[in-house]
Amino acid sequence: MASMRDIKRRKGSIQSTQQITKAMKLVSTVKLQRAKQRAEESKPYFNCMYETVTSMLAKTGGLNHPYLKAGDSAKKAVIVITSNRGLAGGYNSNVVKLITKGDFRKEDLEIYAIGKKGKDALQRYGYTIKDENPDIIEEPSYVDAMAISRKLLASFAAGEIGEIYLAYTGFKNTVVHEPTLLKLLPVEPSEKSESAEPGSRAMMNFEPEDDEALDMIIPKYVTSLIYGGLVEACASENGARMQAMDSATTNAEEMIDHLSLMYNRARQGSITQELTEIIAGANAIS
Repeated sequence: MASMRDIKRRKGSIQSTQQITKAMKLVSTVKLQRAKQRAEESKPYFNCMYETVTSMLAKTGGLNHPYLKAGDSAKKAVIVITSNRGLAGGYNSNVVKLITKGDFRKEDLEIYAIGKKGKDALQRYGYTIKDENPDIIEEPSYVDAMAISRKLLASFAAGEIGEIYLAYTGFKNTVVHEPTLLKLLPVEPSEKSESAEPGSRAMMNFEPEDDEALDMIIPKYVTSLIYGGLVEACASENGARMQAMDSATTNAEEMIDHLSLMYNRARQGSITQELTEIIAGANAIS
């Protein structure tokens, strides 16, 4: 059995750690409330944008537009949204697994990393980091999403990449966060719309011409989905960190209780031994 001094030292160390995890949980809880509200307010718009554009394209009768077909390049760009800090359970590793455990070939991927953790992990696995923007995830804004969108659309139009994907953590609620891989370009028609009854599908007419309309709509569509991913990822990160710190605080409390019991047993054994030695000494004198 460890000495009383060792037990006391270890208990003090765990208590200090518990204070840190408690503070981190409170900070994450406050940040989560703000991020959650932002995500819940914006989610209906981005869901509607996605469903509207994909269903609209399902009714176009097969347009020939660059944004609707894969480019000649085998390269695929993936926007990977993770956090800059750890201590969030499996939040970052689950997003990284979407890439490493997926059907992608490593040599075909170009990673556009948002967040240091995803960038560092994928770099260790040998993936090509084309661009990194760690500061964006701290305070996501539509302007940031627009800058990323323009950069990727320019590469897509130039034929440097053939497909664009978004890997992020979708926010369902405070305790449920879903790692998601979403294909941004080429835009694919909605399966639901494609499977509808032929008679219920009215063909889509464009004003102005379809090419001009899509040149305006698709960039806004891509920007909106990127921004939606940033907002949801921010809420998911704080939710995951709050849960992780809550579990750590609970585990620390259990360890402290166990060490307190061990300390009391060691103290009781020490007192018993001292009493035994005193009684034995008194008997020897008498």
